[in-house]
Amino acid sequence: MTRKNIKYFAILALGLIACEPEFDTPIDGAEVYVSGKLDLSNYVALGNSLTAGYADGALYITGQENSYPNILAQQFKLAGGGEFMQPLMADNTGGALLGGNQILDNRFVLVFDDKGKPVGPAVYTGAKPTTDVSNKLTGSFNNMGVPGAKSYHLAAPGYGNVAGVQAGLANPYFARFASSSETTVIADAVAQKPTFFSLWIGNNDILSYATSGGVGEDHNVTGNLVPSTYGSNDITNNNVFASVYSDLVKALAVNGTEGVLLDIPDITSAPFFTTVPFAPLNPLDPSFAAQIPTLNATYAGLNMAFTALGVPERAIQFSATTASAVVIKDESLTDITAGLTVALGGAFGPLAPIVAAQYGQARQAKSSDLLTLRSSGVIGKVNTARVAELIGMGVPKETAGQLSVNGLTLPLEDKYVLIPEEQTAIKIAQDSYNATIKAVAGANGLAFVSAKSLLLQVAETGVSFDGGVVTSTFASGGGFSLDGVHPTPRGHALVANALLEALEETYEAKFPRVNIGNYGTVTANNEVN
Repeated sequence: MTRKNIKYFAILALGLIACEPEFDTPIDGAEVYVSGKLDLSNYVALGNSLTAGYADGALYITGQENSYPNILAQQFKLAGGGEFMQPLMADNTGGALLGGNQILDNRFVLVFDDKGKPVGPAVYTGAKPTTDVSNKLTGSFNNMGVPGAKSYHLAAPGYGNVAGVQAGLANPYFARFASSSETTVIADAVAQKPTFFSLWIGNNDILSYATSGGVGEDHNVTGNLVPSTYGSNDITNNNVFASVYSDLVKALAVNGTEGVLLDIPDITSAPFFTTVPFAPLNPLDPSFAAQIPTLNATYAGLNMAFTALGVPERAIQFSATTASAVVIKDESLTDITAGLTVALGGAFGPLAPIVAAQYGQARQAKSSDLLTLRSSGVIGKVNTARVAELIGMGVPKETAGQLSVNGLTLPLEDKYVLIPEEQTAIKIAQDSYNATIKAVAGANGLAFVSAKSLLLQVAETGVSFDGGVVTSTFASGGGFSLDGVHPTPRGHALVANALLEALEETYEAKFPRVNIGNYGTVTANNEVN
């Protein structure tokens, strides 16, 4: 087998891409808009990155200005709403500094080749970030969305302590505008005495587990009820979420303050999990097709061992006529390394233990697996770290290279794939969170919006507007930014319209809708390294 890399062709079929989005509020002068039962003089929005306007892997001014709370606030002004202040970043670069040192990456932009063909997203390098999180902002802010925050973080003292940012003990975004080093997000929100609030939280309680390919603990399995002991990629226990969420709403809805609650979207329907197919290797690519016979001949001995050990379903076969599934590591499978070591002894000699360990929990991907967006950057490429590791074990350099092609001869790491069992864990938590959110809304007489239903519509059929359709197709669909998880300004406009509708139904109000076609999508820019 050769060591030649398998080129992974882009799977994007991009249409027209909008540049920097415009902010627009269409107004019909003949209409009369009313707030109904609502007092909109002081609207406070609480949540995480979805509320802050985070997009393209970063927080930057344009995203903040086109966040759904800011869009709502502009419509509220037509019915007596007050001013809406946001802790704006210093630029549109994204990224952030701490004491002059960059600690957060710049945003993604869409890159084109010299023929005008889209290549894919890349980190923008046309300017350096100028937002230093140690430079404290003063005053109160209506948009209390904190990127990265989980439900329990909103009530955690010290979450905005600049001194804890470097060690990962505090949130750099909240550190910019927290009223003190020991305050909490919810305390700062309540201190503003909001007359109306929105709360969209809980997505991050399962998102990091999902985007890491299930590399984390599910505390609905462990039963751990102490969130201070949770890892960053863990799933929050359902009972912990229910308790924390109820307390947040109780604090916000004190004295009958009205508000709207949003449930958690179906994370696995976002383009981060739907863009890379389970069988991405192109047999029509000559560099891959030429290796198929050698690959299958090499796997023949391993497949015979799988059969002899009673697990023929793990057999690995590449096809010269159809798209080929990658090889993945599935940690839910029984580890058969010991049996493989014996079974492979005759064919692989001293290499048997190494080969057995590499494929002890390996199988080919299936249609039920979800490959993450990040996997597209590694599939078919030689894993140099694995090469060095094997050489250190005494494996000849050429052989080490042959055994180290991601997704071909080296099973794709767990962090790049969500297997069905991990998807089930996510769904169980999401369903429980959403049941809590809807029940709390009903118990407190608050408006409720199912973001899950809205974004599933975007993913499954698209949402039509005057001039087009918003879908979840990566980069070109208009609904999701280049990180594959967060909405574009157009996506935020969709959410804002859904909230306006819910407020009208619940509180006898009347507001103008926004024309979602007037809001931008992703930014094209070739200023990247």
